[in-house]
Amino acid sequence: MTETSLADPGIAPRPAIMMRACVLREPGRAVAVERVSLEPPRRGEVLVRVATAGVCHSDIHLADGVLGGGRWPMVLGHEGAGIVQEIGEGVTDLFVGDHVVLCMVPSCGVCKACRAGRRTLCEPAGLRSVAGMLLDGSSRLHAEDGGVLQHGLSVACFADYAVVAAGAAIPIPHEIPLWQAALLGCGVVTGFGAVTYAARVRIGERVCVIGCGGVGLQAIAAARLAGAATIVAVDRGPEKLAHALQRGATDVVDASDGNAAPAIREITDGGVDYAFEVVGTAATIRTAWDALRPGGTAIVVGLAPAGVEVALPAIEFLSEKSIVGSYYGSADPAETIPRLVELIRSGRLELADMVSHLVSLDGVEEAFGRLRRGEGDRTVVVVDAELAGVSAEAVA
Repeated sequence: MTETSLADPGIAPRPAIMMRACVLREPGRAVAVERVSLEPPRRGEVLVRVATAGVCHSDIHLADGVLGGGRWPMVLGHEGAGIVQEIGEGVTDLFVGDHVVLCMVPSCGVCKACRAGRRTLCEPAGLRSVAGMLLDGSSRLHAEDGGVLQHGLSVACFADYAVVAAGAAIPIPHEIPLWQAALLGCGVVTGFGAVTYAARVRIGERVCVIGCGGVGLQAIAAARLAGAATIVAVDRGPEKLAHALQRGATDVVDASDGNAAPAIREITDGGVDYAFEVVGTAATIRTAWDALRPGGTAIVVGLAPAGVEVALPAIEFLSEKSIVGSYYGSADPAETIPRLVELIRSGRLELADMVSHLVSLDGVEEAFGRLRRGEGDRTVVVVDAELAGVSAEAVA
């Protein structure tokens, strides 16, 4: 392929790519690698050769069908990195050969939310994400029988290639290994952004992070960088709590007995300024609320299944506690990811220690099992070992 736009005069449209992709056919049925076709990028889109993709809880929720009906059949995967392979018409700020992180919110820049500076709440991007389509409302993916496949969260990077909106491909320096860079596309920006933008944690404040998986560990690292005086990590897994201490937690609470809030309040002398909930259950959201001091704020980062409701004691609003949500770190990914890159370059943010497993596309279902059991940290799917910067022998 060349840098020539597909829309240039005299260039015949090329046929669709036949590739491998991990497809969700229906909830409760194991995902499997299939041969699918991917159409070329259209105006405002790019084709990315996928190197790696992280396995996130959002993928589990999609696979389990708990985010609402009709979201299948679908090519899964939304946290990825790769190399731009082809440019669609009208794309001027990306070039063939660029290393990119894939972003699941390619904000339009002109809707009410975008104009208000809340780009993660972009209205067109949100609607298309739920529908499993690209920004123009259509899919580029088809099964071998010709049936339309949805793009998982408008990305679909559990595959050899992905066509995404140009705004969903954020350039990064070539020096950042792609097997690590994939994490920037969701887990890192979500955890870092919740602390930095949703809460705006300041030096000396007290925080707790409930749920020390991939996103929770990034929130802990961000709280450390922000200068929080006390960072309480809360989880049921001893290994996760040990890792949380390595990432910057000052204290840990084992939540196995289901009553972590009193321990958090004791450690922090009355409660935290900010409680980050990174699990997505009614019980953990309530724990975040109960851990707050008067005037504190609970930040709900975890993705709860559709239909989950949370009861809070209304009398406690008199203490000026508050609870807010944070989607995708409440950040502008196009600005935040370059900032994260600079933290990596300076040695202040580490990604390699977040990756506990490297698997091939055929290992996605096994990775889902680990995630459901709460085992390990981030699993990274290595689609192309050479591009990813890892040896083929390191991939399970």
